[in-house]
Amino acid sequence: MRKMTRHIFLAVVIAALAAITTGTAAAAFVLPSIQLPAVLSISPTNGQLVGVADPVTIDFARPVSDRALAERSVTVNADRPLDGAFSWNGDRELVWKADGMLPANARFTVGAGTARAQFGTNGGTRADANMSAHTFTVFIPGQVPRVMRASMGKPGDATPVGTFPVLERQQHVIMDSSTIGIPVSSPDGYRLDVYYAERLTWGGVYVHSAPWSVGQQGHSNVSHGCINLAPADAQWYYNNVGIGDPVTTHW
Repeated sequence: MRKMTRHIFLAVVIAALAAITTGTAAAAFVLPSIQLPAVLSISPTNGQLVGVADPVTIDFARPVSDRALAERSVTVNADRPLDGAFSWNGDRELVWKADGMLPANARFTVGAGTARAQFGTNGGTRADANMSAHTFTVFIPGQVPRVMRASMGKPGDATPVGTFPVLERQQHVIMDSSTIGIPVSSPDGYRLDVYYAERLTWGGVYVHSAPWSVGQQGHSNVSHGCINLAPADAQWYYNNVGIGDPVTTHW
């Protein structure tokens, strides 16, 4: 009886090894699934109205170890799924940007794990900064385009080329050259009270009022990379622009 039991045991072991080799016993050896951290916030927020270039940002409560899994957990839908691409700011913030622009006057649902948010887009207000013509043109659907004189980044401090969403609107901001590596005490340094400002990059590129460069606006580029407008034009743009509205800069 003992010999027979040993033979049966060996047969069971051999069968189990064969099953593992062929994959039929894989279920018995499944590793614990990776759990994503909780979602702290989704931007745009629920009910927010934004411009057609606004990205979707997901903030997680803890660092994400499996980025591919986190990306698969995110859906962005209007009346159909939208095509876009993911990027990461650090290990907790996931950003999704649409291929091209979001549809105007549309509503969207964002899912990230169990979190949900719904937001809408405006009619498609956009701006064009022509660094060769020194103009800043704003297009609001249904209105005549407003063309304004402007001054952009001087040689060595050129305004970056591309399409950027408005990230923030600030009626007043202190601009300090030391934040971009230029000491305030240097000949090229500055610390200024700036009004009617729209942030285009987290690196410090803005559209803003610049009464000190009105003489150069429309003629030459003299800024440290920002788009300078006359005070009245800057105030008008501030009153008509929204978060996520695109600004395209080019030569």
